[in-house]
Amino acid sequence: MSGAGRADSAESKDEAPGPADEPGAAASVDEASSPDKPDKPDKTDGKAEGAAGAGSGGARQAARRPRRKRSFWREFPILVVVALLLAVVIKTYAIQAFFIPSGSMENTLEINDRVLVNKLVYDVRGIHRGDIVVFNGDGSWDPGPVPVDKNFLSKFADGFSSMFGFGHPGDILIKRVIGLPGDHVACCDAQGRVTVNGVPLSEKSYLYPGDLPSESRFSITVPPRQLWVMGDHRLISDDSRDHLGEPGGGAIPQNAVVGRAFVIIWPPSRWRFLPIPATFEQPRLNAAAGPGTGTNDAAANQLPAGLLSARLEPSSPALPLTLGFAAAVPITWLQRRIRTRRRPPP
Repeated sequence: MSGAGRADSAESKDEAPGPADEPGAAASVDEASSPDKPDKPDKTDGKAEGAAGAGSGGARQAARRPRRKRSFWREFPILVVVALLLAVVIKTYAIQAFFIPSGSMENTLEINDRVLVNKLVYDVRGIHRGDIVVFNGDGSWDPGPVPVDKNFLSKFADGFSSMFGFGHPGDILIKRVIGLPGDHVACCDAQGRVTVNGVPLSEKSYLYPGDLPSESRFSITVPPRQLWVMGDHRLISDDSRDHLGEPGGGAIPQNAVVGRAFVIIWPPSRWRFLPIPATFEQPRLNAAAGPGTGTNDAAANQLPAGLLSARLEPSSPALPLTLGFAAAVPITWLQRRIRTRRRPPP
């Protein structure tokens, strides 16, 4: 009996549940090892994720803040440099203002008038009879080297230096073109008129009141690449007639022409354009040049003393600088907009 009891107790021990067989422990193991159930969030990890989210959100907010625009005073030196360069370009290659100091072109141009000279016009068309041209008299009417065509950089350097009063601009003059290369220009016909290729000019619309077309007689065929020019106040104008013994027989080189005066801009009461007079529109003027000696056939009367050659003085640089600033403002604004648009998005 004692042996049976010992056997029963052994069996009881085998059947008694151990700690691993307890329902609570089994459930714990099953829950921990089950792949289908999500892990419980760790409080420490949640805090870390919250901190990371707050950091990334702050970075995004900082990136969204607009960048501070560059100060006006930081942009101003760029504006000044651009305006100065544009002013030199405009003055050198496009438009320049000149001051009229004498009366040899009266009454078309009066003393103290300011005119604008177009320097681009002869790049797109030829010189026309009747144009009022500004030219350099060096080497033709005055001592000095004959003007030569310069390259872009040389012209820019000359324009830059002359804007501030340096360099030698040459002996700058202004006259009206009467004869082109190959034209036969003469004075006078039976009615006392100047003729071009045998066609008389009706000059009343621009000659100074009371002036004759010419008080000296001449007959010349304009040499190649030369121009015959005369002032509108013929009685006092020092022009091609007074330089018949000079190189070119009084004519000036075409490459000495600076540009065409096309408008009076000052004083305001004198504002007007300077068109080509109708007499130069006669089709017969384009006929072949007649015979001519290229020199004065007969100089019956000498021009009176005290002639005026209308030597021009460049006007102040205010106009090209104003135009330069006017063009620099939109250019500076545009480059600023382009620079802003090229910035990478936040």
